Parts: sequence; structure tokens; C-alpha cells
Amino acid sequence: MKRADRGAGRWSHFSHRADIGVEGEGFTLAEAFQQAALALTAVVTDPADVHPVEPVEVSCQAPDVEMLFVDWLNALIYEMAVRKMLFSRFDVVIAGETLSGRAWGEPIDRERHQPAVEIKGATYTGLEVGRTKAGDWVARCVVDV
Repeated sequence: MKRADRGAGRWSHFSHRADIGVEGEGFTLAEAFQQAALALTAVVTDPADVHPVEPVEVSCQAPDVEMLFVDWLNALIYEMAVRKMLFSRFDVVIAGETLSGRAWGEPIDRERHQPAVEIKGATYTGLEVGRTKAGDWVARCVVDV
């Protein structure tokens, strides 16, 4: 589990049978979504090895923040698969039921990135979006690998 100093966002993984959980935490809901996106990349490869050189626009709309979170991750998984890219930097703006985001990354270099798995999709299993006791935001769910 990766932990950043207090005050910075952080991401982590959690165990779930054959699949893997991703979690993001931050001062804002948007930051939690961004950190969860980093955790998503970390399922495949080390995000530090992915150069954020090419931006990709991502937008979604959902009736609540939990579904918006799953839609955000699934939109990134779709972009990773279609564009054959990995992402390491994210910017998210959430306004009500709408998310506007940008992900920066690069095409997969199998030799340098050594992808561990292919992510099939984000699920509603373990889905949780809310505030911690400390007042930070956390967003988590299980992804199918």
C-alpha cells in the first residue's frame, strides 16, 4: 500500500479474491477520484514509469457519486484499451452529476511498462464513496482483472 504524507492525496489497493480493489483518498471528491485512477494504473504497471505526454479528455454523467466513480474508472479502462495507452496524471472536475476529466499518458511500451494484467472493468463490488472520520474523501471499488 502506498501512503503519501498527510495533506497529499494517496492511492492504495485492497484484497478481493481473484480481483483487486482500488482506492483513492483526498481532500476533495475530485482528488479522491484522481488518486483512484492512479491506483487503477498501478494495477497494470508502476505509474512512475508512465510519461504523462498525451492528454485524453474523459467525461461522464451519473445520478450519484458512486455511479459517477464507477463510470469514471470504466471510461479510463475504455480509453486504455482502445488507445492502447497507460495514464499517470489526472485532472477531474465534478459539478453535480457530471464529471469532466483529463488523463495524461502514453502508448503502452510492453518492454518498459511490463503490464501485469488487463483490467476488464470497474464493478459495484466494494463500492464506497464518502468522507472519512478525518473529513477527507475516499472512493473505492473492485476492478475485474
